Amino acid sequence: MTHSAEPAGELTFRALGTVVSLIVLDEAARGAASAILGEELSAVDAACSRFRADSELSRLNRAGGRAVPVSRRFADALAAALTAAELTDGDVDPTCGRSLAAIGYDRDFAAVRKNTTALRGAAMPAAGWRSVELDPVRRTARVPDGVMLDLGATAKALAADRAASRITAEVGCGVLVNLGGDISVAGPPPDGGWCIGILDDIGPDGCARPHRRGAGGPPAITIADGGLATSSPAVRAWRRGTQAFHHIVVPGTGLPATSCWRTVSVAAARCVDANTASTASIVRGERAPGWLAGLRLPARLVRHDGTVVVTGGWPADEMPTRSADEMPAGRPA
Repeated sequence: MTHSAEPAGELTFRALGTVVSLIVLDEAARGAASAILGEELSAVDAACSRFRADSELSRLNRAGGRAVPVSRRFADALAAALTAAELTDGDVDPTCGRSLAAIGYDRDFAAVRKNTTALRGAAMPAAGWRSVELDPVRRTARVPDGVMLDLGATAKALAADRAASRITAEVGCGVLVNLGGDISVAGPPPDGGWCIGILDDIGPDGCARPHRRGAGGPPAITIADGGLATSSPAVRAWRRGTQAFHHIVVPGTGLPATSCWRTVSVAAARCVDANTASTASIVRGERAPGWLAGLRLPARLVRHDGTVVVTGGWPADEMPTRSADEMPAGRPA
């Protein structure tokens, strides 16, 4: 997803294995805002990276089942992941680390795509989020020996929320932070709100330049605050031998979700909430529209043939669209 308003100060670069965009409404604030965003990205990488041996996450995964002290930042990230698991009945599960490693996602994604040799190991279902222990008062965490956490589904979105909130609090202007499709906005919005184009047919790790509504670009939505997230099995996809994989796994099987949706976009009060809902929707498949509608979350779900389902008041676009409220119960659109 990309911002389509006229920014006063915009910066784009790569971090956390994806494309990062920062837009501020005050050109003079860009330097300070960029420094804050850089601090937040470095901090979340040091705390939550599965691919850094010195990260807090890696140290916890290597602890052999012992409780270890953790920083407040890591405790917050783990708490967000456990909350996501509880709210989705385990469809978004932070104990999928070994599941992802077993299907080849065992290093930075750029390196994953380069290795095309066939996999020989069996799939590994997740251990289950209830096996994780977090003491937020003592700030200790424990996972059973052999369990590997992966916080990728929520940590990046939480970082977007933290960065946007800090920038507005410390710099005092409206801001949009986009971490590879996890978008958080804070502070006074531009006139008419933040207009964000929804990219729903992109390749591996794809990211596009801004498009303007009415100029042949993608469908767009306008938000004034909160977060927006898009999940897609196409963004982080790879092949090993003759098998195709992607990064959104079903915890119960350890295998990539075979979803009827090519993308799901959700708006929520926070980016981490939007990310949780969009990721779970890929896993839930046909059950997702009813679930999202029950939560009153605005969402746009796109099937592989390009037809669209919307929930929670998400505006219709020019593509073939049906509201989830119009769908017969238990039947596909």
